[in-house]
Amino acid sequence: MVVTKDTIIGDIVMQDEGIAPILMASGLHCLGCAMASGETIEEACMVHGMDCDALIEEINNYFQANG
Repeated sequence: MVVTKDTIIGDIVMQDEGIAPILMASGLHCLGCAMASGETIEEACMVHGMDCDALIEEINNYFQANG
């Protein structure tokens, strides 16, 4: 899986639940909330004031290493 700014958070977690600790550590603690299931990485990063590009890089590195 290749993650972009338009990737839905729920899709990432469904692809590999091992990604949850990365999202939680980055500040996205609401993985179970209704918004997370349909929110893009970019939208979540904007709401939480996070560096979207850095998070996407970390997620994609995870998928490369564990794919």
